[in-house]
Amino acid sequence: MSNNKRPCLLAALLTVLAVCGGDAVARVFPFGPRHRAVNDLANQFVPFHAHLWDLLRGRADGGLLLDWQAGWGTAFLPDYGTYLSSPFAPLVALFPRGDVEYAVYAITVLKTAVAAAAMTYLLRRLGPGTWWWASVLGASYALCGWSLAEGTYNPMWLDGLIAFPLLCLVGEWAREGRRPLLGPLVVAVCWVANFYTAYMATLGAALVLLVRLAATDSFRTRTAPTDSFRTRAAVRALVRATVTTGIGIALAAPVLIPVLLGSRHAHPGLVREFDPAPATDVLARLLPVTYSFATPAAFVSTAVLLLVGALLFRRDVPGRERWLWAGLCGAVLASMQWGPTHLLWHAFATPNGSPYRQTFVLSGVLVLASWTGFAHGLPDRRALLGGTAVVVALTAGALPSPFLTSWAVLLTAAGLAAVTGALLLPGRGRYGVLAALLVMGTLVGQASATTAYADRERLVRLDDYPPWGAEQERRAAALAQADGWPAYRTDAGLPRVAGNDPLLLGGQGAAYYSSHTPAVLTETLTALGGGWTSRGRNLLSLDNPVTDALFGVGARWREGRVVRSDPLPLVTVRPPGPSPAYGASPFRNQELLLGTRVYEAPGAGGACPVGTEVFLWAPDATGTARLGTYETRLLGGRPKRRAAMTSLGVQERAGLVAQVPRGGGAEIGCLDHDRLRTALTALRARAATSVEVTSDGLTATLPPGTTGTVVVAAPRIAGWRCGNAKAGSYGGLLAIGAGPGTTSVTCEFRPPGLRAGLAAGATGALLLAAHLWLGVRTRRRTRTPAARTLPGAEDPASLSS
Repeated sequence: MSNNKRPCLLAALLTVLAVCGGDAVARVFPFGPRHRAVNDLANQFVPFHAHLWDLLRGRADGGLLLDWQAGWGTAFLPDYGTYLSSPFAPLVALFPRGDVEYAVYAITVLKTAVAAAAMTYLLRRLGPGTWWWASVLGASYALCGWSLAEGTYNPMWLDGLIAFPLLCLVGEWAREGRRPLLGPLVVAVCWVANFYTAYMATLGAALVLLVRLAATDSFRTRTAPTDSFRTRAAVRALVRATVTTGIGIALAAPVLIPVLLGSRHAHPGLVREFDPAPATDVLARLLPVTYSFATPAAFVSTAVLLLVGALLFRRDVPGRERWLWAGLCGAVLASMQWGPTHLLWHAFATPNGSPYRQTFVLSGVLVLASWTGFAHGLPDRRALLGGTAVVVALTAGALPSPFLTSWAVLLTAAGLAAVTGALLLPGRGRYGVLAALLVMGTLVGQASATTAYADRERLVRLDDYPPWGAEQERRAAALAQADGWPAYRTDAGLPRVAGNDPLLLGGQGAAYYSSHTPAVLTETLTALGGGWTSRGRNLLSLDNPVTDALFGVGARWREGRVVRSDPLPLVTVRPPGPSPAYGASPFRNQELLLGTRVYEAPGAGGACPVGTEVFLWAPDATGTARLGTYETRLLGGRPKRRAAMTSLGVQERAGLVAQVPRGGGAEIGCLDHDRLRTALTALRARAATSVEVTSDGLTATLPPGTTGTVVVAAPRIAGWRCGNAKAGSYGGLLAIGAGPGTTSVTCEFRPPGLRAGLAAGATGALLLAAHLWLGVRTRRRTRTPAARTLPGAEDPASLSS
């Protein structure tokens, strides 16, 4: 086995052992009865990977550009670029569809192991040192607190964990003037895999490159005899790094620009001011077995902290090198706590949720600093004493923090003793083996304990959802059997499993949760009485006969079974006239979109006429609503949540009044089903006679003599074109004007920014070709005159002959 493969494989093995060992100790899926279905892991990542499975197997409704299953029809490319563009994501297709949670877990562990191998390779590339120490430090990076506490349930972020060492490697190539083709390609893959954390990793790699240029006196390719030469060489290295990064990002633009514009068209999320964490809490999170959602998960193994602390006291390491690396560690840590640099790390927008998403860069910088001293040998006793004092001081400073656990102190102390002892042992023979076992045992023990603690705490502190099981299998099978798309939609219904049930369970419903939830979709669903969480980005299924008819829902999961209805086709025609202007009442808004009055107002005392279906709209109410023996649970309260309009059943006798929870305004609507059937019959007579749906659009055949407004039961999101013009809007739905003689309409969807992204990608490819050509010309010009004029001058054998 080569000298490079063995350390990388050992790092990956240590990482897998620690992650899986910690999950097994916590008895968390797949090693025990506790599930992992928390927060965005259950709401987004598992359903999106299930949808990717369907796409790869040819079973999805839609394609790479358009998703017909969620949100009544939404753009998919921005979601793909945010959640699924990792090179590891297609591995989900190797698993059975019902084992998608196993697939996501396996991909998560694999990404963490690859991050360990990548960092190990980088360390070996940066300078000499004992090979197994490189493995331990590489695994320490992959097993940092950010990875174990946050990356594990946001697996898309783990691509950034891999990107940081790879981008640092690209910086080394730029410093040396090597790999002009591979460098931009690596940048492109990193940015496509997850642009958000790749942006942070790029900032971190740029800082590392600056330190490397300032701390190194020479380059591998040439000797730098003077300060002016070193300055010119450093400038050229920075230019090469900038060009490489720019070309790589341009190559990734076909995905990046649609993602960016998808965010601009999205419903706005929470805007909050950054509040830096207390210093004691930050210090506590450097230690194992701590957990908190709003502080930086900065844990790296005690071995890393000890080596970084010892670096400050090593006289055998040049002072400039020591203080530059120590200063970089301090600067990155300080930048996480200062508002302006906090915004810089997060692309100038304080994120919803965890405000320290760049913490993995700090862990990477600490690991790189800890490796620096190995180029000059192991630390001596004086340096070890100083490093021990630094770790003790950090622990003492963390004592007031409520996040500090007794296990944190105990494992830190044990790890400090073990690693210090290992560094004092002779490096050869049985002592070398013992030293390696002590250090590896410290790493695996601390990381496993931190994993297990985080597993337990997440289930207590974060929202959790039902894991995939027999009930979900039965529901998915029933929905698949009822599916009739595009003749009608099938809605996954209530109760919901997670935020993207149509992607997970099947069908073509209204439910949808993404960073790119379109504002027009949220506004339209809200106007019609829909409910949501996550401040309008997590849309819930709306179970209502009027909206089901309008949006072509012909089958719906309700009360443990699939129920059928007779909806309108996907495409209908409305008489000429203006688009509906929604008001405050969702009952009136539904009627405006339908074109007919179907709701009656409750009579005296709030009672509906006998035989009508009673609907309650109380968006801010939380509690139980009742009508006779029927009751339903509401969960509202803006701005975080909004309860959906809900049925309280049929009014069976006169005088029966709904009991509504207190809090917020409530409105009762009495649905007359006879009126609704009459209205639908009239609209059905003017509906399309056939609808053909494709992966990026639709074509509808209209009745002869059609005039008016053709309305498609899909949200009018940005990117739709019908014929040669942009599509219009009818109450938030896709609409096209139909004049005399119109027999069909065809609409195509292209995500905003796709053409610009393709153009930027093509430009990046041309720039890469030009960059390679100029590099070849430059190398030819720098040959010696003899090499240019003497035949065979480049062959020493020919010269000697």
